[in-house]
Amino acid sequence: MARRLNSHGDVRRYLANVINRLEKGELDAKVAGKLGYLAGILLKALEGAELADRLARIEERIQKLMEAGPHGP
Repeated sequence: MARRLNSHGDVRRYLANVINRLEKGELDAKVAGKLGYLAGILLKALEGAELADRLARIEERIQKLMEAGPHGP
């Protein structure tokens, strides 16, 4: 089953599922380790994208404030 892992919450739920399956013996430890490793990489990528979006919003707000002048909007 294909899963969409688009947010930190998605990845956390996915990892919880992997851990639960591992503990139940439904998933091989090597496979679980590889999935955990890949999930960690995905989390870092998501964090980078979120930081870039946040920075863009801050820069946009600063630009609007500068254009409004010293007395503000």
